[in-house]
Amino acid sequence: MSGRFSQESMTRAMRQIAAGLGVPADDAQLLRLTNNAVFALPRSGLVIRIARTHRLRDRVTKVVQLARWFAEIDAPTIRLAPDVAQPVEVGDLVASVWTYIPPCSPAPTVKDLGTALREFHALGAPPFPLVSWDPIGDARRRLADADGLSAADHDYLVAWCDRLEQQVAMLNRGDGQTLIHGDAHVGNLLRQSSGRIVFCDFDSTSVGPWQVDLAAVAVGEKRFGRSGAYRELADAYGHDVTSDAIWPVLREARELKMIAAAVPLLTTSPQVAAEFAVRMRSVIEDRVKDRWTPFATASSHVPRR
Repeated sequence: MSGRFSQESMTRAMRQIAAGLGVPADDAQLLRLTNNAVFALPRSGLVIRIARTHRLRDRVTKVVQLARWFAEIDAPTIRLAPDVAQPVEVGDLVASVWTYIPPCSPAPTVKDLGTALREFHALGAPPFPLVSWDPIGDARRRLADADGLSAADHDYLVAWCDRLEQQVAMLNRGDGQTLIHGDAHVGNLLRQSSGRIVFCDFDSTSVGPWQVDLAAVAVGEKRFGRSGAYRELADAYGHDVTSDAIWPVLREARELKMIAAAVPLLTTSPQVAAEFAVRMRSVIEDRVKDRWTPFATASSHVPRR
């Protein structure tokens, strides 16, 4: 399949950015091709991260602002590449450029995630306005950037957003609002050569109920069949979110995110389109025992790190 956000289009954009930075791209490695196209340029010590939707351009600006603050306070996060004016624009796409962290053993674990989340939640709010947790707004923007979405699936997802919107708004007005990563799972952790565990991928970082960051692993265990992972996270963090009264809303919001993420990408990969259909059918028909496959795995690209 081809499309505005295909691997070929993203690779061309990456090469244009590398050329603008004056670095070679012949050693480029595709790390992810999901919501973003993420390329490592190991020889130059860089990672280029290109948003695969035109509707979330403001998000890249937010991520760059957050990353600068994270560097100032030595947060457990990856760092922007030095001496690069950011965000970087190439045509109608927008990207950010980061310092490359080579793979380092042992790989981060769910226990590491629980410990890192406690540190992340303790950072406090940044000294600038930050959006509230808004999974519904994110889903609506992806629907507006849809490629190849059927009318029936579009209408179902819009109705789902409508139904959840007020419930999410109520959670955002409750107690316990803090800085949240928004997509907290082991694939968004890296281990530095010093051994320090750091987060990457701040597209969904916002202010909201801290329990949001425990939901990703809990839902992932249910949908991907990864037994035991969530218990390890709950023990490491010290809280079981599935026992909270707000858990049903958190679960639905996470599942909506996991489905809507593919909406702009349906024409880029037959495997992604097929997995999207599996997820939609399981939700529409309330088939809770259906198992999902990560989009990165389904599309036969490098698994999410």
